[in-house]
Amino acid sequence: MNRLRTVSVVIPARNDAPALAQCLRALDRQSMPPLEVVVVDNASEDRTAEVARQYGARVVTERCVGIPQAASAGYDAARGEILARLDADSIPGPRWVEQVSALMSGARWDAVTGVGRFYELPRSGRVVAGLYLGAYYLLCHAALGHRPLWGSNMALHSSTWRQVRDRVHDDDAEVHDDLDLAFALGPERTIRLDRSLVIGVSARALRGRAQMRRRFARAFRTLSVNWAIAPPWQRWARRITHVLGPGRGRPPAPHPTAQRGQGFHD
Repeated sequence: MNRLRTVSVVIPARNDAPALAQCLRALDRQSMPPLEVVVVDNASEDRTAEVARQYGARVVTERCVGIPQAASAGYDAARGEILARLDADSIPGPRWVEQVSALMSGARWDAVTGVGRFYELPRSGRVVAGLYLGAYYLLCHAALGHRPLWGSNMALHSSTWRQVRDRVHDDDAEVHDDLDLAFALGPERTIRLDRSLVIGVSARALRGRAQMRRRFARAFRTLSVNWAIAPPWQRWARRITHVLGPGRGRPPAPHPTAQRGQGFHD
């Protein structure tokens, strides 16, 4: 039986004290305690940092406002063998950390991502979230050439993060950090979608036209930045070659043009 690897839980947060308190209470009740909880205080003006310390989390300060910047700062600071990611409004079940560690310990995949339910919709939360995430996973799979990551419920090996760290666009606050990280992982790595990895999450990101416009604008921004490096047909060709070719299972060589800061930012 594989040894369960240590898990650092990374939570980017900005002005999210009430939701963060719920998330940290849930992490306090885990069957397998994480090695640490790293809350990245992203220039908050409320009690976010105070709440994090109250629950024993390690606070990392990132003053440059943006989820990509905050997420990267958390991954860089984390000490665990596995980097698990939640949002401040995520509510994991009592075995979430244990599940993440079991899924990633000795696994053949580089990252794992799960599903959720909208806890503010007690009767239809799982169905609505299923439709939303189903569309997200399907469309992003087509864009990437492989499965995407969902930032509210995901994990990757710390060694994998170090390998792709310079490929993420964490100097651009207008990209979706989870989708951008999935692009950085590339078609040669494996992301597992595990539907047993379930969390509760708020539906607030889907409320209002302004919020939806912002999310779609960031989605198109993420696609354009990464497709400038490798368009989808090239990514699919690389994926098929990796799956069917003789190099299956070998560590992928760095993509020759996937260098950070090549002029694809505003």
